[in-house]
Amino acid sequence: MACWLYEGVLLFGVVMLAGLAFGLATNTRNALQHRHGLQAFVFVVLALYFMYFWRRGQTLPMKTWRIRITDRRGRPLSWARAALRYLLAWLWFVPPLAAMAPFALRKGQIAVLLLGWVAIWALLSRFHPQRQFLHDALAGTRLVAVGSG
Repeated sequence: MACWLYEGVLLFGVVMLAGLAFGLATNTRNALQHRHGLQAFVFVVLALYFMYFWRRGQTLPMKTWRIRITDRRGRPLSWARAALRYLLAWLWFVPPLAAMAPFALRKGQIAVLLLGWVAIWALLSRFHPQRQFLHDALAGTRLVAVGSG
């Protein structure tokens, strides 16, 4: 999970730069203008970020924590497998966001729902025979420890 938090810190910069580029390209004047276009653009930028680094085996936080991503046979990911993993990784967030959409929930309720789902999702990996997250099992990928040598 520490690697995940470190990734979030780096992604803050990636998202900020993507937002700046989008805002300049579209001459956006306020936060609600072109909001759906910005969301789609950031989704694609994040996909490219993760797919590029996963194809190389590691993002910077993964290098720091000595974790590598491979396919089931230990080979580097293909573009298609990296894209599939990226889409399936959204299972960490999409179900609780979709569940709360029809309800007028307060911020505290949203936080509990989202954090509860993430905790349950993470704990489910303990029941997998190889202790994998569901999105890795479905995508045919594995996280492996890298030797310190």
